[in-house]
Amino acid sequence: MPLELLAQNTTFFLGCVFILGLMVGSFLNVVVWRLPIMMDRQCKTECREILELPPEAEDGTYNLILPASTCPHCEHKIRPWENIPVISYLFLRGRCSQCKKGISPRYPIVELATALISLLVASHFGYGLQTLLVLGLSWCLIALTLIDFDHQLLPDDITLPLIWAGLIINSFGIFTSLESALWGAVAGYLSLWSVYWLFKWATKKEGMGYGDFKLLAALGAWMGWQVLPMVILMSSFVGAFIGIMLVLFKGRDHNLPIPFGPYLAAAGFIVLLWGDKLAAQYLRLMAF
Repeated sequence: MPLELLAQNTTFFLGCVFILGLMVGSFLNVVVWRLPIMMDRQCKTECREILELPPEAEDGTYNLILPASTCPHCEHKIRPWENIPVISYLFLRGRCSQCKKGISPRYPIVELATALISLLVASHFGYGLQTLLVLGLSWCLIALTLIDFDHQLLPDDITLPLIWAGLIINSFGIFTSLESALWGAVAGYLSLWSVYWLFKWATKKEGMGYGDFKLLAALGAWMGWQVLPMVILMSSFVGAFIGIMLVLFKGRDHNLPIPFGPYLAAAGFIVLLWGDKLAAQYLRLMAF
């Protein structure tokens, strides 16, 4: 009965997706904060094992579930009613209920942005399997975007499962053929890999990270090799434009690295939803 209601009542369906997006956005805030710390701890542990050093003393279990969320200032344990997406932030006026210090507005912004993006996906694809799959992809892209902005890092824990998910999904022809998805993953990785080594050979500097290769490979696995030129062109143009603006108006050192993952993620999302229309519009303009 609930599934029938979702299928038949568009308003109810979109409302449920919006609420789900809010909850997922709250979880993504945890992922963005904790996953890089988890990776750093794992790296240090492995390095100490290789060097045959005794393990460091750990404070306890640390993962995406434990320990419970706390205030970054006073370590007050966040209670369930203080963790309702967006609403709790507004009710508490952006402050901790214990120490009254300010909480970053980034948390409700991510929650609301995730909900709106989820709503956009559901509106575009409607009730069905495609919406469910694209929601999962979109949530992963949001997490990758924020982590890359913060740490210039695209974790394998997200990018590699996305590659495999794209290949598996398209073995059933959901978005493209398996052959197109396979070569999309290969071409996505090798295209940026080639640019990386050409740039390094010419400048003796590293222009991007391996995570960018894997992210483009994932987008190719989901959408096929045909969309890769559009994704690369769009992300490169936007990345270059924003980089130039930061140098000109913000005085940013042009030698400082600019994360490329967010632009790849944004371009991939746009192409997934409106790639056919964009290609048709481009061909129409070229006809003139």
